[in-house]
Amino acid sequence: MKMRWSTEVLRVCVVCLSLCVSAISAFSQSLDSDFTFTLPAGRKECFFQSMKKDASLEIEYQVLDGASLDVDFNLHSPSGHIVASDYRKSDGVHTVETEEGDYMFCFDNTFSAVSEKVIFFELILDNMGDGEESEDWKAYVQGADLLDMKLEDIMDTINSVKSRLGKSLQIQTLLRAFEARDRNLQESNYDRVNMWSCTNLVVMVIVSCIQVYLLRSLFDDKRKVRT
Repeated sequence: MKMRWSTEVLRVCVVCLSLCVSAISAFSQSLDSDFTFTLPAGRKECFFQSMKKDASLEIEYQVLDGASLDVDFNLHSPSGHIVASDYRKSDGVHTVETEEGDYMFCFDNTFSAVSEKVIFFELILDNMGDGEESEDWKAYVQGADLLDMKLEDIMDTINSVKSRLGKSLQIQTLLRAFEARDRNLQESNYDRVNMWSCTNLVVMVIVSCIQVYLLRSLFDDKRKVRT
């Protein structure tokens, strides 16, 4: 009885270890990163990302601050071909199936001679693993096939949870970017309203002073009084 109990405990430990390995391998297959930078007026900035064959590259960008909230965007393949491009847009999303090599994506603000732009972009890289790591967990389950659970189903559930968590993080990042852009726009409008209000106030005071001076000059008796 004691020997049988020890065997069951060993099998459960093996299954737990296999689940941990599968979860780590599942979460390591997708890579997300985001970056915010300032693009000066009349400048063009390019970034590079190394990709593997048959992987997936998704790029999403937004112009958070700057006049007109627009920028030019180009995505180049390792062979030099343009696979995606936008002309003077405030945001965009592009997804491509990649080949082996370095992908280049550029943000172009050369059409603006005065205004700099604050740009946020996010990279989502899928299927960047070797493909064999996700199958290594099966080597840990030898001898545990008598259990009444299907590890393949558990693996599918973990992958589903991973995908939904990644999507939630992506949505939260985009909402923060939208909030930053709206806040910058509101602050810019607030400064403009204050500036024009002060300008109108100064003009009104000057006009009022001129009107008072002109009215007084009309009633002034400039005739000389002889005594």
